[in-house]
Amino acid sequence: MILPAFSKTYEGRTVLDFPGMEVQPGNIYAVIGANGSGKSTFAKILAGSLKADHRIKPMEGIGYMPQKNYAFRMSLKKNLLLNGSDEKRADELIEALQLSSLAQKRADRLSGGETARMALARLMMKRYELVLLDEPTAAMDMETTLLSEELIVGYVRETGCALILVTHSLQQARRIADAVWYFHKGQLLEHGAKETVLDRPERAETRQFLNFYGI
Repeated sequence: MILPAFSKTYEGRTVLDFPGMEVQPGNIYAVIGANGSGKSTFAKILAGSLKADHRIKPMEGIGYMPQKNYAFRMSLKKNLLLNGSDEKRADELIEALQLSSLAQKRADRLSGGETARMALARLMMKRYELVLLDEPTAAMDMETTLLSEELIVGYVRETGCALILVTHSLQQARRIADAVWYFHKGQLLEHGAKETVLDRPERAETRQFLNFYGI
């Protein structure tokens, strides 16, 4: 799958200039970089929730979990069933993410971490060719983060999708990604296999970023 090239400019300042990339089915791509490096803007444009400077052809078969999750005023389980009618699948996802005791609770009354798990489960009710997850575990504790990562890896294996994971956690990138993309000041500065980018980066900016965050 080829991701198109695009850019985004605000008040004459280019905040993102993405050159376009090819992603392989069955792979997880971790997008890392400092705050303001263009990671979320990249995900929003690909998902179609934000317009690029120049119109790009909408991509089909995309599942998107934004950084700020939403919950409809109905039960947690009914939120999942909005994205697919397979109740068995919904129950399996609810159990996998330790949400069984909350299945009938109104979703708009969940905590931040609970809402994030619900949103991840809701997305995974369907099969997609490309999945975009923007900081999916940021509000979760260690245990539920690891459960979610296991579910993410399992979903990719099951569906064969390409998955782009925007994450602030370098440890998460190391645990589950196949490849890493490093964004710096709106540029895709370095990309490659995770072992290469995280352990043997070529660019000084990448090394500085990794050193600062202790990896």
